[in-house]
Amino acid sequence: MRGADKASGALFSYVDLEERVPAGHPVRKIRQNVNDALASLDAEFDALYTDFGRPSIAPKRLIRASLLQILFSIRSERQLMEQMDYNLLFRWFVGLGIDDPVWVPTVFSKNRDRLLTTDMSRKVMAAIRAHSEVRPLLSDEHFSVDDTLIKAWASMKSFQPKDPPLPPHDDDPGGPPSGATSEDTDDPKHTETQPMPDTPRLTRNAEVKFRGQKRSNATHASSTDPDARLYKKSPGAAAMLCFMGHTLMENRNGLVVQATLTHADGRGERRAALEMINRHSPGSTRRLTLGADMGYDSADFVAALRRMVVTPHVAQKARYSAIDGRTTQHAGYALSQRCRKKIEEPFGWAKTVGGMAQTLHRGLDRVQAQFTMTMAACDLARLPKLLAA
Repeated sequence: MRGADKASGALFSYVDLEERVPAGHPVRKIRQNVNDALASLDAEFDALYTDFGRPSIAPKRLIRASLLQILFSIRSERQLMEQMDYNLLFRWFVGLGIDDPVWVPTVFSKNRDRLLTTDMSRKVMAAIRAHSEVRPLLSDEHFSVDDTLIKAWASMKSFQPKDPPLPPHDDDPGGPPSGATSEDTDDPKHTETQPMPDTPRLTRNAEVKFRGQKRSNATHASSTDPDARLYKKSPGAAAMLCFMGHTLMENRNGLVVQATLTHADGRGERRAALEMINRHSPGSTRRLTLGADMGYDSADFVAALRRMVVTPHVAQKARYSAIDGRTTQHAGYALSQRCRKKIEEPFGWAKTVGGMAQTLHRGLDRVQAQFTMTMAACDLARLPKLLAA
């Protein structure tokens, strides 16, 4: 018999949110690791908040919501709040009850900007990395480093001269036009209002041609995001306003252990690599290896790695390479060169799923904090399969 399409509204629901999430859902393992990592940061959260004033959004819920936005490719905080209002899986992951109200998007954004700084994002990544189930998956000897360009939230039209020419000063006190005579001004017959000139309307997104203009970071800056830099990855590529994101990956399972973001320039990648190695293994006396591409084949960079007791497994340039046969003759060099290519996978995930192909934030600090959280979310997305293997 044909079923009836009748909606009968239920006043109460007796099914818990915990029971609505399937037992084998990968988000369960992610939420467990996130909760354990955030529990280790309770002292850090207590130091950030006072005992008086208006209560803020709970920091653990705010971080879980930010990770949820990255994991499910939600493009804005307004859309996140909208989906969290009716998506039971999102409510369960964040920690909201089925009847708890969601936050106002503006309030959520302001609380997130105050909490998720670059330092706090790095602490969240370190807490996830230090989890008892995650630590055995990481290698503490063999690493790879690379960088990628993050397109800034600024258009090429905003790249304006730093010192624009001043408009000419008009010292004329405002007398009659030069072509007018005393007879024209005194004659009462010439009092008819002249028609207004037909001036072309300026559109909101006017067309601008930059052909023939010389523009560089030394003379120009973006009025939308002054921290963005005009840069191109290769001679044949188009220049764009961007930042440069850097990651340090361990070679055992390809998990990101350090992430940072700098201005886009030709030497930022090597400076960031040394900084991430120092931050990950400060004062280490163990022999480490670091795989990288030809962009890191520089004499000063290789010498700095050797002083840090790090073997530079850097791809050799065709000419004037700083790597010689003392390094390339070992089997570990070829192995590092194969493993280092896995670092492109987190970059691809961050740009397709994590929304980092073009950042929605402005300013170096905000983009750096978002990039670090995106790399932490990338590791979390891989944990269910790695832990089940």
